[in-house]
Amino acid sequence: MIDLNALTAANAKRWNNAKLTRNFTPIAGHLIAPAAKARYQAVSAKTGVPWAVIAVIHQRECSQDWTGSLAQGDPWNRVSVHVPAGRGPFRSWEEAAIDALVNCAPHAARNKDWSIGRTLAKLEQYNGLGYAARGRPSPYIWSGTDQYRSGKYVRDGVYDPNVVDGQPGCAGLLMAMMALDPTITFTGATITPAASVKPIPAEKPATPSIVNPSKGSIGAFIANIFNVVFRRKA
Repeated sequence: MIDLNALTAANAKRWNNAKLTRNFTPIAGHLIAPAAKARYQAVSAKTGVPWAVIAVIHQRECSQDWTGSLAQGDPWNRVSVHVPAGRGPFRSWEEAAIDALVNCAPHAARNKDWSIGRTLAKLEQYNGLGYAARGRPSPYIWSGTDQYRSGKYVRDGVYDPNVVDGQPGCAGLLMAMMALDPTITFTGATITPAASVKPIPAEKPATPSIVNPSKGSIGAFIANIFNVVFRRKA
């Protein structure tokens, strides 16, 4: 039995230390594109699952293919044959996604803690806790970061320690998405932009002088007399 609190803490620590080892930006750009984001947000509004989490599940399960179900990548317009099997057919990608998050394990819609550690633990549950049982970081989460080197279940129940997962992991995807879209945040997890524009300081008023006396000063009074005299002579 996996201790989810321990897994949450472990993934939060890995997140704080993680560095990307692949370029996630192109994929992240597709996931946060306005049209895609709107569809993820529509499902988020029905389930309470953050839209960015829905996006990375969609990427991992079917490479963001809108004909594939969020649950396991099977076509949503037919009855699914892979686990969870027997789901559908559905009328739309959104309907299938809502079913996956509400009615299928690990029932992400029931989760109320979307801190980064718990978010990553929930995503790991989505794929299975076999890696946690071995004390290994899950490639489903950490592939493409320095927190993962090798090891993959090549089929049900068969683990190969030498295989490297080539898919982008959920953590790396979230990091890249957060760098591109600052509206994506998780409790205690933010990405600082690589460069920020410094505000232009307000222009300081000129220092009072003989040619520029401060208002109401003796210098201003004398300057006013000179102006009047020289205007009359002109």
